[in-house]
Amino acid sequence: MKKLFSWIKAKAVCIASVLIGALLLLGFFLKQKAACFMSGTKSALCNNRGEGFIDTAIKILIGVVIGALVLGGLYLLFSGTVLPTLTQRVTDMFDYTP
Repeated sequence: MKKLFSWIKAKAVCIASVLIGALLLLGFFLKQKAACFMSGTKSALCNNRGEGFIDTAIKILIGVVIGALVLGGLYLLFSGTVLPTLTQRVTDMFDYTP
């Protein structure tokens, strides 16, 4: 019986040491990943090159103007060509007399 308990104790110690090793390895891995993430974040925040606010504002303004022109053109197309014939067709469809 004493051998059984000593064998169980040895296996428990072995499993505990494996788990502790795995946790230490996981902690080291997470520490390395956090350091890499912080390094990338720091370099991204500290650089002075790239797009500025003026460039982005001009791009947004150009996009808005082009979008307004496209919508205005579609409105003129639909209001002048499509909608009058559409309303006439709907009126004729409901004004049916056999």
